Amino acid sequence: MTKKMLTAMLLLLVTTYTWATDYATFYENMPVELKQVAAPVIPDTRVNLTDYGAVGDGATLCTEAFANAIADLKAKGGGHLDVPAGVWFTGPIALEDNIDLHVKHGAIILFSPDKNLYVSIKDGEKQKRCVPAISANKKKNISITGHGIIDGNGKYWRPVKRSKVSDVEWKAFLKMGGTVTEKGDIWYPYPLNIGYKEAATDARSSEALREDVIRFTKCENVMFRNVTIQNSPRFHVHPVQCNNVIIDGITVRCPWNAQNGDAIDLGHVKRALIVNTIVDAGDDGLCMKSGIGKSGYEKGSVEDILIQDCKVYHAHGGFVLGSDCAAGMKNIVVRRCSFSGTDTGLRFKSGIGRGGKTENIFISDISMNNISNEAIVFENTYVNRQVGQDAQKNATQKKLELVPDFQDIHISNVVCRGADTAIRITGIPEAHIHDIYFKDVIISDVKKTTDMEYTDRITMDNVVIDGKVLVED
Repeated sequence: MTKKMLTAMLLLLVTTYTWATDYATFYENMPVELKQVAAPVIPDTRVNLTDYGAVGDGATLCTEAFANAIADLKAKGGGHLDVPAGVWFTGPIALEDNIDLHVKHGAIILFSPDKNLYVSIKDGEKQKRCVPAISANKKKNISITGHGIIDGNGKYWRPVKRSKVSDVEWKAFLKMGGTVTEKGDIWYPYPLNIGYKEAATDARSSEALREDVIRFTKCENVMFRNVTIQNSPRFHVHPVQCNNVIIDGITVRCPWNAQNGDAIDLGHVKRALIVNTIVDAGDDGLCMKSGIGKSGYEKGSVEDILIQDCKVYHAHGGFVLGSDCAAGMKNIVVRRCSFSGTDTGLRFKSGIGRGGKTENIFISDISMNNISNEAIVFENTYVNRQVGQDAQKNATQKKLELVPDFQDIHISNVVCRGADTAIRITGIPEAHIHDIYFKDVIISDVKKTTDMEYTDRITMDNVVIDGKVLVED
């Protein structure tokens, strides 16, 4: 056997093993029974993006090549679209059934800052928000894999708060053009002097255009594996109303101050696994959402989620429930994760009109350090505020419906060094936070131990803060 043949066989074995990962092994020794995920089934057919006229020079627009390659694979029943090494400059990509977008080592898919490419037209009318950079709607067996990079080019979309950037960074944004508020506190990327016609008529409407870099809606059997996803205009990985989602070994990153730069948001997702994943983002890290108001409630809860062996560097929260919780969340396990440098560690946030019930939430074996605010925080007082919006104007009185009900949450085997506050639990008179169980939690080097209001049945079993055992009231 020649050396070349042996190498080819070894590569084939590695590829087969990686694709056929036994995800059932992650579900051993569970504190609650979860419905397990299974990898999507993709046909063996492979095509190369270059076969459809794409040029990876970082300048040639490849939107048509991506569309033609996907259409060809669809006609063949599906398969793998290989994106080779190079910089592939493109507009939006829409996946179809049974297709794997395989971004190889050395490949960068870079999305164009020309917003007109992403304008959404429905029934002849221009929509307020653009289409995502990569989308899929009501598809089955879809995946994004490989060791390449997907870059959303978000700096051309996101507003920037002056307080969150250095003088050098601020001047760089001003050189791009844009609009600065009268107070000088916010820069909007409109109008930009980068050679593209604007898709909006003013700064605020331009800001409203921005969408996620990846958003899959009502899809089944979805996988993200190994890729790096970065610099989204908004959220990065955002499956919504999807069933059977695997996120394995990906990296999600953007500047720490990226507005709405959520890393991974599961919205109304049932049956998901997030493992071996690294996050360094501008907003929430690993976040669960189940909607706002009655329309959010009707889309269904978040259920049967396992998050394991993940690392979160910067984020507003390492693991987050909310603030959109209307349809509730149940059967969620988070374990063996580390958060280093997040604003908060474990964060549970909601408010009236967006609240729902939590059930069977188990969080264990969490390591944290250098947490800016609270290591663990519950709040039923959350109010969402768009950039530039006055907080007081947004805090309008709401009917007492869809009231948050954080309960049946079990937190154990947590170690944290360095936080402003160890544990804060803030309920409201209409919605006490109750039946929360802490066991074997050690938090040190904090400025404040606890801050609790409107709570019931908060159990503390061997909770040690700065060397002192916390005694229940």
